[in-house]
Amino acid sequence: MNQTDRFSAVVLAADRTAHDPVASRAGTACKALAPIAGTPMIIRVLDALEASEMVGKIVVCGPPASMLPDCPELQRRIESGRVTWLPNLNSPSRSANSGLAQMDHDAPVLLTTADHALLTPAIIRYFLCESRTMDSDATVGVVKHADVAAAFPGTKRTAIRLRDGGVCGCNLYAFFNHRGRDLVTFWQRAEDLRKRPWRLIAQVLGPGAVLSYLLGSLTLDRALNAVSARVGVKVRTVTLPYPQAGVDVDKVEDMLLVESILAKAAASSQDESRST
Repeated sequence: MNQTDRFSAVVLAADRTAHDPVASRAGTACKALAPIAGTPMIIRVLDALEASEMVGKIVVCGPPASMLPDCPELQRRIESGRVTWLPNLNSPSRSANSGLAQMDHDAPVLLTTADHALLTPAIIRYFLCESRTMDSDATVGVVKHADVAAAFPGTKRTAIRLRDGGVCGCNLYAFFNHRGRDLVTFWQRAEDLRKRPWRLIAQVLGPGAVLSYLLGSLTLDRALNAVSARVGVKVRTVTLPYPQAGVDVDKVEDMLLVESILAKAAASSQDESRST
């Protein structure tokens, strides 16, 4: 892929609150620096972005400058210009806008988070290639809640339940123009209310839609059309066939789950190597 055809990427890499439980468990200054199977989460995400071959410029928002020496590999990449570092601001939305401001006005941009420890080049390629086929200003990655539950029995993931099936967010967003970037403001509201989806629905679609949601008759298309009308952004979803895309590391239990998934994958890879 030509450099001009590549996406730029913004990675949010600061903690939402002080004393993050994952950072505390890992003994690191920031969750993004917590090692997963021996590799800091932020490095896993950066490696996946580079290996996808669909991403050129990478901007990392956070962690604070005082924490960078705690991750020598990240510091090396910043010093070499391999990634651009920006200080995080006081909210994910403001940090995202700060990162987007570093990009050309209408350049296509991928936004993700540093706690996406299971992110792979295949997930990135699928999301961005599918996003390019859609007539939209922005796209949002989702996975079917049923796929996540089937792949990882017993895990609890926040899902928005709709008539056409419950979905989980993937912390993957693509913006194709300056209009699409207006979705960041809505994204912040959605994140703030992700544990209370009926309140989000009431704010965006109106009180009547809450009843539809509770009765299980609200569809994804209706929700998306309402978001597009309210924000003035033509937004579409990309449903990913990778259940691991719906698993980020918010809690200690998530970290343990991710480590177990990676351990099983490594063991399976070793078995295949022995059999060939």
